[in-house]
Amino acid sequence: MVSAPPPGPPLPAAIQAGLIWLDPIRFVHTCHRRYGDVFAIRIPVIGTLVFLTNPEHIRMVTRGDPAIFHAGEAAAPLAQVVGRHSLLVIDEDKHRRSRSLMLPAFHGDSVRRQIAEMIAIIAEEVARWPVGEPFQLYPRMQRLTLEVILRTVIGVQDRHRLAALRAALPPMMEIGSPVELIPPPRVLLRFGMWRRRAQRRAAAVELLNDEVRRCRADPRLEQRTDALAMLVRSVGSAGQPMPDDELVDQLVTLLLAGHDTTATALSWAFERLTRHPDLLARTAQAAADGDEAWLDAVCKESLRVRPVVFEFGRKLTTDLQLGRYHLPAGVILAPSINLVQHSSRYYAEPDAFQPQRFLDQRPDPAVWLPFGGGVRRCLGATFAQVEMRTVLQEVLRRVELAATMAPDEPVRARHVTMVPRQGAVVTVRRRITADRLARAS
Repeated sequence: MVSAPPPGPPLPAAIQAGLIWLDPIRFVHTCHRRYGDVFAIRIPVIGTLVFLTNPEHIRMVTRGDPAIFHAGEAAAPLAQVVGRHSLLVIDEDKHRRSRSLMLPAFHGDSVRRQIAEMIAIIAEEVARWPVGEPFQLYPRMQRLTLEVILRTVIGVQDRHRLAALRAALPPMMEIGSPVELIPPPRVLLRFGMWRRRAQRRAAAVELLNDEVRRCRADPRLEQRTDALAMLVRSVGSAGQPMPDDELVDQLVTLLLAGHDTTATALSWAFERLTRHPDLLARTAQAAADGDEAWLDAVCKESLRVRPVVFEFGRKLTTDLQLGRYHLPAGVILAPSINLVQHSSRYYAEPDAFQPQRFLDQRPDPAVWLPFGGGVRRCLGATFAQVEMRTVLQEVLRRVELAATMAPDEPVRARHVTMVPRQGAVVTVRRRITADRLARAS
């Protein structure tokens, strides 16, 4: 068999980069129809991305040797935002050590201890929503998910420190254009967008360093249940705690990975429900009844039909033969979440919103990929799914949302996430009375 590189568009790399930035979903679907299950896209500076849509290829990547498939290297441009110690940008032994220290804070029992605080935050947020007039849900979900992270992950309760962090953290995580993530020559770091990014990050890191110091000195440290306290208490196999600079980078990582992504996922869940009156009514009843199985199915189906990110990457450290294609070291393999989850080969009526498909079966991890997979699966996947289910339940226990005949909101690329173009517009028909809420409890 003659080896060949994967097929792909013959356009200049700069034009391909523009197309994938402006409308990644349309571009990769067009490439998939034209070139098949394996195709290559070229991006300036980043190099070649080989998109994968075959589950066997995806299993090879997620279950393969982490020394060959480097997720950290593939995400290296994000180091300017999350820091060089971040779990997102490190590989192999360093990644294993850091992940082992962080994992206990995101196990099921640890996450369940945060539900009461999540419910209090949701109640505060929903109380601000207008009744009888349309509003964008997405910015409200951004505010809510940031508050959840500040109070349950970092453990901040002081209102002055909360206000300072609310002001400093979102600007640090903003990515205005892909150019911002391209490492510039050192001489340019003091100018323009790179200087502004460094200033925003420095201001946020100063506040997070203060939270780490306060946490270490807290006489109630052993009683605290927030993730930061658990990380401060944790020690590695050599008995060493995680250093402060690494702790701060991991907090920034948790913010980046758990703030806008979860806000986007929740916005899509409500956008989908309000376009399906029967499912909205069933989900509201499930919220009142505490039917977690149905609520989980709604969350899983929303993450399938409207994935928050459209791919994840692994950079090859050695040459690889993939069927008839030869892939040289340095290529980034990109399992395509959107293409796989919208394939009729793996899902009946793949574009339809049907939560019932997840009621009686667990998702196949090779074709349900919202959190990636393998040893690099999103550390906060359990936290995100519990948060989504809790928000869904508590919102629908407190307000009645209006169904709509409006067209589906198109997908818009924002940074690395795929958000509702109109901001997930919803209308609250009425608030549910305290008596009815008490009966539901």
